[in-house]
Amino acid sequence: MDSSFFTTLKLTFALAFCTTLILFPIGLALGAYLAHKKGALKTLLETLTWMPLVLPPSVLGFYLLWTFAPSSPLGEFLQEHLHLRLAFSFQGLVLGSVIFSLPFMVNPIQHALANLPPSLKQASYTLGKGKLSTFFKVLLPNIKPSLYLAITTTFTHTIGEFGVVIMLGGDIEGQTRVASVAIFIASEANDNALANQYALVLSGVSFALLFGLLWWQRRARMF
Repeated sequence: MDSSFFTTLKLTFALAFCTTLILFPIGLALGAYLAHKKGALKTLLETLTWMPLVLPPSVLGFYLLWTFAPSSPLGEFLQEHLHLRLAFSFQGLVLGSVIFSLPFMVNPIQHALANLPPSLKQASYTLGKGKLSTFFKVLLPNIKPSLYLAITTTFTHTIGEFGVVIMLGGDIEGQTRVASVAIFIASEANDNALANQYALVLSGVSFALLFGLLWWQRRARMF
């Protein structure tokens, strides 16, 4: 294994970590809103949240590339005035991954909060606690399994994403070449041994994280 193999894996896991870290507070806020609100705005936000699950990744990647390409008005503005290049850059991969992995973070949190008994919140208010205190000290501790599920699935989904990252980031070694792209490139070059090495690492990490989560949930229900 050469240094590029480990560089690619490092970039892959850095992307997943950054995406998960950014999405966690977004997932908490959006999940809480969708769990407790009604109306047209909720329906619109739910639709937008679900869109990455039903759209082909290449479609989302195409529109992101079209929006943030240096030749586009927004891309040109960001690059000239903020010195921020999103197309074919790691920052762009983070943005694309945040959008594409959004439902994996939001949906478990939303459904867990929606299924909590209203008496929990009412009892907290009766004891004089405010909304924020109730949310962080009463509601969230009661949905820990769903929080861990949201974090784990967001991370594992991000390390395996291909369509969005190849469209928005391309294949730049050390900058945008993540493991899923490296598997495709190696397979196209008939280097099945290298493709298998990347695939085994991604499969092993995903299996270990999901198995650990399910094992912990099973043990927690027993005690």
